[in-house]
Amino acid sequence: MANFLVPKLSVGLSNALSSERAQANGEKKKIRKERHAVRPPVQHNWSIPGSYADSKSPQIFQHELLQNFSINMFCKIPVNKVRTYGDLRNVLMKRIFLSALHFRINTRYQSSNPPFTSVELDHSDSGREGCTVTTLTVTAEPQNWRNAIKVAVQEVRRLKEFGVTNGELARYLDALLKDSEQLASMIDNISSVDNLDFVMESDSLGHTVMDQRQGHESLVAVAGTISLEEVNSVGAEVLEFISDYGKPSAPQPAAIVACVPKKVHIDGIGETEFKIEPEEILASIEAGLKEPIEAEPELEIPKELISSEQLQELSLQQPPSFIPVDQEKKMTKVYDEETGIIQRRLSNGIPVNYKISKSEANSGVMRLIVGGGRAAESAESKGAVIVGVRTLSEGGRVGNFTREQVELFCVNHLINCSLESTEEFISMEFRFTLRDNGMRAAFQLLHMVLEHSVWLEDAFDRAKQLYLSYYRSIPKSLERSTAHKLMLAMLDGDERFVEPTPNSLQQLTLEQVKEAVMNQFVCDNMEVSIVGDFSEEDIESCILEYLGTVRERKGSERAQKYSPILFRPYTADLQHQQVFLKDTDERACAYVAGPAPNRWGFTFEGKNLLESDSTVSTFGEHVKFEEQPQELENSDKDMQGKLRTHPLFFAITMGLLQEIINSRLFTTVRDSLGLTYDVSFELNLFDRLKLGWYVISVTSTPGKVHKAVDACKNVLKGLLSSRIAPRELDRARRTLLMRHEAEIKSNAYWLGLMAHLQATSVPRKDISCIKDLISLYEAATIEDVYIAYEQLKVDDNSLFSCIGVAGSQAGEVATGSVVLEEESVEGLQNIIQVGRGSSTMTRPTT
Repeated sequence: MANFLVPKLSVGLSNALSSERAQANGEKKKIRKERHAVRPPVQHNWSIPGSYADSKSPQIFQHELLQNFSINMFCKIPVNKVRTYGDLRNVLMKRIFLSALHFRINTRYQSSNPPFTSVELDHSDSGREGCTVTTLTVTAEPQNWRNAIKVAVQEVRRLKEFGVTNGELARYLDALLKDSEQLASMIDNISSVDNLDFVMESDSLGHTVMDQRQGHESLVAVAGTISLEEVNSVGAEVLEFISDYGKPSAPQPAAIVACVPKKVHIDGIGETEFKIEPEEILASIEAGLKEPIEAEPELEIPKELISSEQLQELSLQQPPSFIPVDQEKKMTKVYDEETGIIQRRLSNGIPVNYKISKSEANSGVMRLIVGGGRAAESAESKGAVIVGVRTLSEGGRVGNFTREQVELFCVNHLINCSLESTEEFISMEFRFTLRDNGMRAAFQLLHMVLEHSVWLEDAFDRAKQLYLSYYRSIPKSLERSTAHKLMLAMLDGDERFVEPTPNSLQQLTLEQVKEAVMNQFVCDNMEVSIVGDFSEEDIESCILEYLGTVRERKGSERAQKYSPILFRPYTADLQHQQVFLKDTDERACAYVAGPAPNRWGFTFEGKNLLESDSTVSTFGEHVKFEEQPQELENSDKDMQGKLRTHPLFFAITMGLLQEIINSRLFTTVRDSLGLTYDVSFELNLFDRLKLGWYVISVTSTPGKVHKAVDACKNVLKGLLSSRIAPRELDRARRTLLMRHEAEIKSNAYWLGLMAHLQATSVPRKDISCIKDLISLYEAATIEDVYIAYEQLKVDDNSLFSCIGVAGSQAGEVATGSVVLEEESVEGLQNIIQVGRGSSTMTRPTT
């Protein structure tokens, strides 16, 4: 709901000729004017009653690579220019109306097993198209498409007929005003590019252009003048093309488009042809409109999740206090003046880091990190952690509060909460505003999740179904299936780095996934970091009251225990593989990967590179460095020596190496040889797991992709024969330092810097890793980068590659290979990790 006046579609400028060039080239300017003068105008078929007599039949697009059913109903009307307070009132009332619909659908049906994956209604202006478009989008599993359409149109009709309630009006009006106020307070932090886009879009649409403060002041001026009847009347007009579909007085949809798969998976049968006709779609719309409807009941929204009486009782049972952070110095509060970071530790064992920042006015962000993640999954419970985290998220309940109440509590306090799992951690993030006790509300929600989370069987079923759908969709994506095949080959079939298979999902139970997740939520395995525009008194009060009263539970050793992760030894048939996919478009992609150390210098072979005396000497056997043109100053020598022994040595040098290799790949493989559209080199350096890997991603054509892969390998190996030049290192250093300088004003970036400061699972991370960051980049030399390069496994026995080719002639080979793989490796080979809003998923390009 941020700045609801900002149109959602981008806009481009035609005729961006400067005045100077126009004057110098007057005749060209005339020609340009003439061209624009005769350009045929867009002929709009407006969705207004009587604009065209015959209703349009639904258009069906069917393709073998589609996995889910989706349908869009479009309504196109002329742009209503926002120039007066009355125009602004209409925009505000429409946003309130549509916010209510979005919440109703996504909370009511998520409490049970809904027939749809998502239902969204978008209403936005488009400067590019010169119109206002309202779009109802419904996505669902193919077998549920009829019920999904029925539910969507039924809810639209219900809102249109009965309108929003008084409670909804007050709730969403307040949320929109708070959001607008927050945006106005951050006026100095909004990038010039975003402001320019907004100005261009507003100007092209004919809207009055206002900055964020002016927009908020105008919004406040009209907010008190709107009534429930007006909101329902204005909002109903937006929905008439759906709710009154088929009536002579109703506006006709500009188009109804369904995108459907050619084949679907049916349990017990397998892949079968998916058949659908336009008449069936229309029949489902009409059936949904005939479903009985009733008015929306008023929901009781909790003002707080924990009362002051409950807090007082908890404090008596377990008095919260701060204990020494450093056992040697016995300091209960460690403050670093240079960074402004304060470290605390609670009596129940939970470490807390926080920083007061004025960069983002009246806002804050908090992140809970729990060690373990998917790496802790056992062979008997594959997928337990990732499914468990999704189950908790799907349920959305805490204590005695329903999902609807929890979500409305977050809406009222402008809290955005996300729960994710990665290979080595589970994290929970809260974005909040400091207005109206928003930070205290966020802490209350965190406390309730830790102490009173609710595990529901239907949420568990939805989570399993979600990952089952992901699994079956992978063979229909060239990039994902190609990358997945490489990941399994490189990591010896380890399922912790891919989506769980149907077999693994079927064996999971609710109790199993609950235990897998909650075993990691123990106090000595947690770390909480907070950055925001708060006072020290307020933040420490919240920390003590809501985190200090969490029951003490220990078990970090068990939570962080995991089976070894190994790279597959050289196997000729798995080292270099191919994937073929039948498609109407010819395209190709490829991935090249190999082992690397983790961020702190640990390798999968058990080496500790920072403490290894042979790291530099071994490297010296391979490369001889030229003499430095000038003697280094003593201070530079000292800093260089500090870098070699610093915990961040490999993080710094690997970052520089990544930039250098990326630059070489781009100039050689793309620009000079013309073998690829895009190419990139990325490192995945873990913090807790003692391994990492690099991945080169290539996008090309079937005829060039093999040469592109060979060229990428040559560039990767060529750093020994073609030595890194000083200008390459300087460019890489400058790029990383400029990126750091640009992002240092972001609260989220500071959270990333502060992560693991007190984590027992990442013992090498300390405050120097933040304080010395810039000086370490500046001290790094070419020799340092080559020391890092030596730790990448780039020999032929360690390189893994997989090439994916799609085209009309590529289908038969692919079909056969997938079947064989499913039978031989229990279905592991045809899927790659993806997630819906989750960083859990291991992509080959991370």
